Amino acid sequence: MASISRFIILTSLLPLFSLLPPALATSRKLAALVEEQPLVLQYHNGQLLKGNITVNIIWYGKFSPIQRSIIVDFLNSLSSMARPAPSVATWWQTTGRYRGGPCTVVAGKQVLEENYSLGKLLKTSQIVTLASKAGRGKSSLNLVLTSADVAIDGFCMSKCGAHGSGKDKMGKFVYAWVGNSVAQCPGQCAWPFHQPIYGPQGPPLVAPNGDVGIDGMILNLATVLAGAVTNPFDDGYFQGPATAPLEAVSACTGIFGKGAYPGYPGEVLVDKTTGASYNAFGINARKYLLPAMWDPTTSTCETLV
Repeated sequence: MASISRFIILTSLLPLFSLLPPALATSRKLAALVEEQPLVLQYHNGQLLKGNITVNIIWYGKFSPIQRSIIVDFLNSLSSMARPAPSVATWWQTTGRYRGGPCTVVAGKQVLEENYSLGKLLKTSQIVTLASKAGRGKSSLNLVLTSADVAIDGFCMSKCGAHGSGKDKMGKFVYAWVGNSVAQCPGQCAWPFHQPIYGPQGPPLVAPNGDVGIDGMILNLATVLAGAVTNPFDDGYFQGPATAPLEAVSACTGIFGKGAYPGYPGEVLVDKTTGASYNAFGINARKYLLPAMWDPTTSTCETLV
């Protein structure tokens, strides 16, 4: 049995200021306009995930073939440069500016767990059990994706997804988890495709793939993956305590385009036919909305548009 060394929680993508009382959020926003402090993610001298990384997927619960294809296309878009700009691959290239060079990602083995072998209410420790179902391989990350009818300890209350690491007789390994929030907390984990639970109540954006739950998962998956490759073993790049760090994307919460502020995701592209909002092109004519990522060369949160 693998021993868990850590499980980093990635909290809601809802803008942090929107959780504050309106008056306080406004005053802090004005203060930020006066003097914006530089954002620095310190490097803690640990190992990062670099080179060729295979992401194996464990689908836990019911996902339609279309839903699975949206996520697999996203993973395969991360290292596919033959896309028009702005692209998913351009967004992912920012991880290559962290120490150690680029990280190439491809989708690997897929395991379907449609019969809920562990039930529909899971403990955090069971994520590792599920992750192990895809086996172990050199330079791999096992990703557990849970369907809309599966609840996880802390899901919707303190996290929308997470990544972690452990160690067994074969050495260290990395895993991650993201849940579909559409039936439980889309206002927390699928914003800006759903109105937020708290804060400014602007109209939600139209999801680029027509699925609020899956497009919301993409937002959190992007956050999880960027954190996993730049801080896989709790000693990479982060700010704050190691038990609750701000990482490559979670440090840039709520920013999707230029001019973003609490409750407003920023200026993004809009499909003239569907009205869907996006900021990145992927393979198979896919469009995605991706969060800003901290760039170590500029010490700022960079957006694609």
